[in-house]
Amino acid sequence: MNPSDIFSLAFDALVDRKVRTILTVLMVVLGSSLVVILNGLSAGQAAFLEKQFSSLATDVITATSGQRSYYGGGPSQSSLIINDVIVSKLKNLPYVSQVVPQYTGSVTIDSYGNVQRISVTGMDPTKLTVQLPNLEFVDGSTLSPNDRSAAVVGDTIANPPGATTPFVTVGQTLKITYNYVDPSGKQTPQVRNFLVTAIMKPSGNTRTDNSLVINLDAANQLLHKSGRYDSLLIQSTSDSYVNTVQDEITSLYGKNIGTTTPQATLKVRQQAASGNASFILMVGIIALVVGAVGIVTTLYNSVTERIREIGTMKAIGAQNTSILALFLVEAALIGVIGATLGMIVGIGGGYLLSSFTPSNIPGGPSTTIPPIYVPQDLIRVWVLSVSLAITAGIFPAWKASKLSPMVALRRE
Repeated sequence: MNPSDIFSLAFDALVDRKVRTILTVLMVVLGSSLVVILNGLSAGQAAFLEKQFSSLATDVITATSGQRSYYGGGPSQSSLIINDVIVSKLKNLPYVSQVVPQYTGSVTIDSYGNVQRISVTGMDPTKLTVQLPNLEFVDGSTLSPNDRSAAVVGDTIANPPGATTPFVTVGQTLKITYNYVDPSGKQTPQVRNFLVTAIMKPSGNTRTDNSLVINLDAANQLLHKSGRYDSLLIQSTSDSYVNTVQDEITSLYGKNIGTTTPQATLKVRQQAASGNASFILMVGIIALVVGAVGIVTTLYNSVTERIREIGTMKAIGAQNTSILALFLVEAALIGVIGATLGMIVGIGGGYLLSSFTPSNIPGGPSTTIPPIYVPQDLIRVWVLSVSLAITAGIFPAWKASKLSPMVALRRE
């Protein structure tokens, strides 16, 4: 038989058993589309994380007090208290450009009766660009580093997701409430009014967008910090000296102070995303293998049902190779149709899932992360799907090619 005859016979055989063929193709579609969806969403998440961290300055180290540690069940050892003495020492380190101290806390803000629970940062507002070099502010904004009643508001606070009107505007007064425990152990609210002098445009950094920034002295008083800073932004003279500065800080204070850099954080996130991508790819491949098992079952049953047909073909001169090719073409057709439809369903399904399942980032709004489809990855999935389909058809095809024509023709 020539190739066109084999293709025609294989196609007709699939059409004659259309219900079984559709179900088998559906298995391949589900497997390949699942791999496509998972790959696309994983790539989209990785790109989103990289974009988030690329907005941070690469020459900045964030330093915080080390965690409390316990030894042999004994009393805990307190972390290093970061104060002006520590700040002064760090400023004198080689390759350190500047050190920006910060207080952090959680407060309630009241804007004309509308209330939000947010994080507050106490720092010199003019130093916001140390960590976010591309940070911009809305028109009419002014930064007042020495104004103890001025507040700078993040974009997410000023424009809450889903709201039709701004929560706050430049020039508006906010009532801020902070609850602290007084010396008697009683929970006591402290209330202060602040004037919104600036509103940040979206920075790409969730924490900053959902934060309110006030003067360092005002935060120290409001949050009852007693001059104990929560973190420091340490800017090196160049991003090439970040590791050197980090090593110097560690040599001075050891585990009593923790340091992180955008590069280190991004590397950890990328490693986690890579591991997650590998896992979900394995899940998708398992789904493809399940589809391959379906092809084996379908073609094996087809061989059983078509024994007399195979015997007749052999009796009139069909070679074993022709019978083998016939069933392999059937498997290939199932794979090609299933894989092609799987690509279409997978791409559409990825966008659909992304739009209906936004990612909730702690401290920030829900964010929709669109999937990313790389042509090379799609081609690999398509080839894998078709290859598995053909591989699954080898045994039934071999079984059919080895049938004796005399035995087959005697089969009732």
